[in-house]
Amino acid sequence: MIKTLTNKTNKLTKSTRKYFGTDGIRGRVGTWPINAEFILKLGWAVGKVLARKGSGKVLIGKDTRISGYMFESVLEAGLSAAGVDTHLLGPMPTPAIAYLTRTLRAQAGIVISASHNPYYDNGIKFFSTLGTKLPDEIEIAIEEQLEQSMTTVDSAQLGKAIRVVDAPGRYIEFCKSTVSSDINLNGLKLVVDCANGAAYHIAPNVFRELGAEVIELGVEPNGLNINLNCGATHPDLLQRYVIQEKADLGIALDGDGDRLIMVDHEGHLLDGDEILYAIVKHKKQLGMLKGGVVGTVMSNIGLEKAFNHLGVDFVRVPVGDRYIMKELAERNWHLGGEPSGHIICVDSITTGDGIVTALQMLSVMRQKNETLAQLKSGLIKYPQVLVNVKVDNNHDLSFKTRIQETLSKIENELGKTGRVLLRRSGTESLVRVMVEGENEAHIKTLADQLARVVQEELAN
Repeated sequence: MIKTLTNKTNKLTKSTRKYFGTDGIRGRVGTWPINAEFILKLGWAVGKVLARKGSGKVLIGKDTRISGYMFESVLEAGLSAAGVDTHLLGPMPTPAIAYLTRTLRAQAGIVISASHNPYYDNGIKFFSTLGTKLPDEIEIAIEEQLEQSMTTVDSAQLGKAIRVVDAPGRYIEFCKSTVSSDINLNGLKLVVDCANGAAYHIAPNVFRELGAEVIELGVEPNGLNINLNCGATHPDLLQRYVIQEKADLGIALDGDGDRLIMVDHEGHLLDGDEILYAIVKHKKQLGMLKGGVVGTVMSNIGLEKAFNHLGVDFVRVPVGDRYIMKELAERNWHLGGEPSGHIICVDSITTGDGIVTALQMLSVMRQKNETLAQLKSGLIKYPQVLVNVKVDNNHDLSFKTRIQETLSKIENELGKTGRVLLRRSGTESLVRVMVEGENEAHIKTLADQLARVVQEELAN
């Protein structure tokens, strides 16, 4: 049995926080707390906490879902009431907001996005002045401030707001700077699917300016079609177009541009594990890999074995790029990622970035003169089955005896040939059941069995 680093990853404990999940605050628009009233007060609470640390500005960016206009306005009003200036970026990828928060020396950056979720969801997440996720103590201070009555500073001290008109151009130049100046994409035909999301006006231009022929998908956002049958969560559209257009490869981003799924010239998918492996293997061969690699409890066993074969240290953390970043910082390593396509290259940017990761892969292709299919050779993935169980509460399921007995039984049955994971989603009202092993039919049976027990226990 291949274990994760900590037994905590198999526990479904209730968070000590009222609002913040693993990736900010997220939910259905119009349902508390994702409504105008709460987000107004959230902006004020953030402003009050930041004001204690001195004067400064806060950046606000968003993806393309229709509710972003409403939440941008109320956040700006709340921050103004707290006496904090705002700089409005408009639709921008999440990693772009992290980058601009750092380079524009802002106190914080605010992202209005529900990432890969449908248009009717939205969320708010934050970046520190360093372009990293907010420290836990700041999030706790914001939650404490939310319990106070909202006030407004004197009129002379109200915050002002300005529009940052050159934000897309700044970020495009940054993305191009993350690869060597002698790397060009001349002669490559790419299909780029932007999921009708925040990267729609940026990603195609990055690849085109580096010399590629670009066929665009998902670049006509209307507020309602973000992630709709396109992008990283629905890559079948990209697969069809890569084959149809006889392209060299395909690139799929999600709604906020922080994750990447790729398609090779034969239409085969490369997920985050395969992308991470290709980048790490190349850096290892060049002697440029700094330390080991951080994955998550969802990383495939095959990835762990492949890194062991390369002599690369590999550790797992809970799902969420904040945990990957924390582990990378503590170990002074540079690379980590998740199967979903969040890849973090610390030497380039402080959060997951789909465009930057795609450029890293394209750079490896050019340097090695290999196809995507060739780059992932050496990685043999184990079958993995994921079943989502809808939940309506935050009960601590680790104390549900029947669930724990079933979990232990499956672990014993898999032995050293597999892995089982039960965890609560940090972004959706779901419990995720994952079983991994050598026989796909067998692990599907085990995953369905555990999911059924979880569902029955929740019904009781």
